Amino acid sequence: MRGKSKMEGRGAHLCFTIIMILLAASPFLVSSTSMIQFLGKCICYSIVAIALDLIWGYTGMLSLGHGIYFCLGGYAMAMYLRLRDNGGTITEFMQTGGLSELPLFWKPFLNFPLALFLIIFIPGLLAAVLGFFVFHSRIKGVYFSIITQALTWASYSLFIANSKYTGGNNGITDFTSLFGSTRGNANRGHLLSMFFLALAALIIVYVLASFLVKSKFGKILIAIRDGENRTYFSGYCVNNYKNFIYTLSAVLTAIGGALFVNFNGSITPSQMTIAFSITMVIWVAVGGRGTIIGAIIGTFFINLCEYNLSSGTLASIWQYIIGAIFCITILFFKGGIVGLVKRQFSSGIQRSKTKKEAA
Repeated sequence: MRGKSKMEGRGAHLCFTIIMILLAASPFLVSSTSMIQFLGKCICYSIVAIALDLIWGYTGMLSLGHGIYFCLGGYAMAMYLRLRDNGGTITEFMQTGGLSELPLFWKPFLNFPLALFLIIFIPGLLAAVLGFFVFHSRIKGVYFSIITQALTWASYSLFIANSKYTGGNNGITDFTSLFGSTRGNANRGHLLSMFFLALAALIIVYVLASFLVKSKFGKILIAIRDGENRTYFSGYCVNNYKNFIYTLSAVLTAIGGALFVNFNGSITPSQMTIAFSITMVIWVAVGGRGTIIGAIIGTFFINLCEYNLSSGTLASIWQYIIGAIFCITILFFKGGIVGLVKRQFSSGIQRSKTKKEAA
């Protein structure tokens, strides 16, 4: 079993290396800047999928509210970028809302190092506080999912209602990336810089997640997933483990959101909806829950399907197609794409051994 596990780990790392090489080469193989931006968004989404997989795939906690952490990171980065591009003055939606000076909570985002700190700190603090009360109350299963869903809905309503501070339905728009404008071939250099920064972040997150799940800490997470009560009575403080991994997952999701806005050029409350949080779950489920590489594969697979199906003759039914893929995966391929490949690979090895023994 240990040898098989090592082989699977090497296979996952090899697959990840191939994907990274293809992604690194893609800006030089495609001329369309819009395609590079799309791939950049997929890289950011992959970071989010890995974060969700850590708590759902490895710890057994299904969050339906990770959109809030994605948006907190995204809004924090967008606030800095908008202020930088505005020269530190108030925005149009603030003027429309009757404000004459920059709100107090916007002022820290004038400073880039402080903005980076807040991108991590605010989502991490919210997740840590929520996790403390939820996990110490022994809330789990569907009740945990409902609480995270309710938090996302409440946050969505809060951001919509306070339009003079958040931009309301329109969110924060009209800003450029960390390296400047990424629109058009004239700014291709800026886009490539942002693309490779996001790619480097994905590699770091993958290495961190792989290390965690292979360590003793990761084994305890899996034990919690497979038998929380048994792990609790074995002497482990389950609540602290769950709270730590939930907080880490929130921070990684926020980082993905902060990188995303550099490619998207805007952030709106639509990324905070329950539908978007469920989409994250689909990425992980289709790719292969409980496998870090599966989260990445599922993210690219679903988003490439959406990219190709959401225009043309299938534009009106593409969401039904994605939903059908998710349902089929849950019903017939619980291990997702990675699980299907593993079964085919194992069957091939078994057939090869049988033929050798027969010979």
